[in-house]
Amino acid sequence: EILSGLVGSEMCIRDSLNGINMKLIKAAAAALLGLAFVSAFAETVQEAAVRKAIEPRLGDDAKVVSVSKTPYSGLFEVQVNGDIIYTDAKAQFLFVGRIVDTKTYQDYTKARLEEINKVAFSDLPLEAAMKQVKGNGKRVIAVFEDPNCGYCKRFRQTLEGINDITVYTFMYNILSPDSIAKSRNVWCSADRNKAWDDWMLNGKAPAPASDKCTTPHEKVLALGQRMGVTGTPTIIFTDGSRIPGAIDAKALEAKLSSIKQ
Repeated sequence: EILSGLVGSEMCIRDSLNGINMKLIKAAAAALLGLAFVSAFAETVQEAAVRKAIEPRLGDDAKVVSVSKTPYSGLFEVQVNGDIIYTDAKAQFLFVGRIVDTKTYQDYTKARLEEINKVAFSDLPLEAAMKQVKGNGKRVIAVFEDPNCGYCKRFRQTLEGINDITVYTFMYNILSPDSIAKSRNVWCSADRNKAWDDWMLNGKAPAPASDKCTTPHEKVLALGQRMGVTGTPTIIFTDGSRIPGAIDAKALEAKLSSIKQ
């Protein structure tokens, strides 16, 4: 019985040690994974040096988001204000433009811009947008438009021929001082969608809004600036991609067909 007790005690001790060892192994593994995760996103010493050198040369309004070395002739990619520029290892020269593969004609800069500018569609404050549903409404887009934007009016004409779509329109007033007033009159109309179409398609101005009516202008303006929307129209798709500028019906249909709704 004494021997059995000793054997039992030894087994308990071994189990305890094994448990401790497993906990230590798991903790070490978690720490290593954490370090790997951090290092995957951290700038290297060289990239940090390039950032330090380039930031003061871009001006106070330039916000450098990241610097990363590219496989293209030793260039460094600098993400700044939602755009990409390139520089050398000493940050002596700036390269503004696109990197294109001469064999495949793949536009690497365009692909990177699409990647870094992706939008979480579900995070958009859709309550600050006008909603228009056509047909079954299964295909969904959001559009930033200014009431004084000629290309936006052209895109509105394109949307007239598109069916089975839901369009969320953010009135993004950036082109003219009276854009805010025009958008306000539309937003405060009894039928916002009709008032917007009347203006954008037919040039019929809505009635002046009541002084008591409030609009989401400031919220939409802040949203667009945060997303790096610099022009209208800017079309946002549910896969997070965006297209700046008006596109025709064929291009819009092709893009919508490529997205799993």
